[in-house]
Amino acid sequence: MSIRMESETLEFKSEIVNDLCKEIVAFANTRGGELWIGVADDGTAIGISEPDEALLRINNMVRDSIKPDVTMFVRYEIRMLDGKEIIAVTVQKGTDRPYYLAAKGLKPGGVYVRNGTSTDPSTDTAIRRMIKETDGDRFEDMRSLEQELTFVAAEAEFQKRDVDFGPAQRQTLGLVSADGVYSNLGYLLSDQCPGAIKAATFSGLDKTVFQDRREFSGSLFRQMEELYAYLELRNQTKAVFEGLYRKDIRDYPEEALREAMLNSIVHRDYSYSASTLVSVYADRIEFVSVGGLMAGVTVEDIMLGLSVCRNPKLAAVFYRLDLIEAYGTGMQKIMKAYKDCDRQPTIEVTNNAFKITLPNRNVAVASGMASGSEQTVLTYLQSHDYITRSEVDVLLGVSQATSSRILKKMVTNGLLLKVGRGKRTEFIKRK
Repeated sequence: MSIRMESETLEFKSEIVNDLCKEIVAFANTRGGELWIGVADDGTAIGISEPDEALLRINNMVRDSIKPDVTMFVRYEIRMLDGKEIIAVTVQKGTDRPYYLAAKGLKPGGVYVRNGTSTDPSTDTAIRRMIKETDGDRFEDMRSLEQELTFVAAEAEFQKRDVDFGPAQRQTLGLVSADGVYSNLGYLLSDQCPGAIKAATFSGLDKTVFQDRREFSGSLFRQMEELYAYLELRNQTKAVFEGLYRKDIRDYPEEALREAMLNSIVHRDYSYSASTLVSVYADRIEFVSVGGLMAGVTVEDIMLGLSVCRNPKLAAVFYRLDLIEAYGTGMQKIMKAYKDCDRQPTIEVTNNAFKITLPNRNVAVASGMASGSEQTVLTYLQSHDYITRSEVDVLLGVSQATSSRILKKMVTNGLLLKVGRGKRTEFIKRK
């Protein structure tokens, strides 16, 4: 008998045990190999009684315990070794890596690789690398590392739009594969979605004094609904008169607000863990999403209506639900909503971020040539009857002397009217 030793591509098992699937997973994820059942660790042939039944049992274990389906890369053979019947399981390197134990999931506890003569749990980094090699670079197409997903918010959104959301539809949309493995698209629409939106409202024109801060998580549908409700509460209405007729103007056109929000959700690069940022200032709202423009696309292209979608399947889901229209129309809708306004929306792009800024239409109407601090005071007076000097201290985050100087200048320039004296002094907007 020749000396036999285990190696990176050869493993011995004296009998059929539950963890033999772990060895098959490791071979399929690495370079392939053979598993000899009925052979002791030292290479001595022990043999398998009733090998035909044993072979059927192993085949069923592999089929039921390993995901994705690895059976096309596994062959079984009954061999004679030193006069004993053994089972040789030959495993090729699979094309749908990473393979994993269904009971453990697509995580280090379920994904194994071969390191020399040992079989070890993979790392998160190695799992992501295998997914990228197999599924390609597009994040939404890759298999999700989290497979325990629920879809309460998604089901409610589909039901609201009277669109079916059964197993067949989820597979067609790309949320789940034919063998029941969720993609990252499914992860994003699930209640366990890892992304988040952080929103904040500030009193002035910068981040010196904030009024409110919120974070929205869960399914992208839930984030969408909650963020829009948050922005709606801050989209005030100002009444102006054109002759004898009153005209109500909201701070931000609803169409522009909706499109900017949906753009930040649909076109974000979700392979980064950073949150989308929405900042509400006295004179504007900024939407900053992770991920610059796609390669070869310029800001000018975007303004002309060109769309190269980073997440086409995510966009297709939102299109299916009538949340967005044809690709490339979002910026055109935003600009159209501001067609007759003095201040126009702007776009800023870096290698890793995309920012849309929507100006507050009523600040432009009310403030004329007012400075930034003066605009903040005038914006405050759109929803308040008067303002005091101490309130200006807090609103602008400045000293008593500075706020007194600003108010005096606004009175001199005819923007404010001073009422009362001493501690009862108030400032109202001049009609």
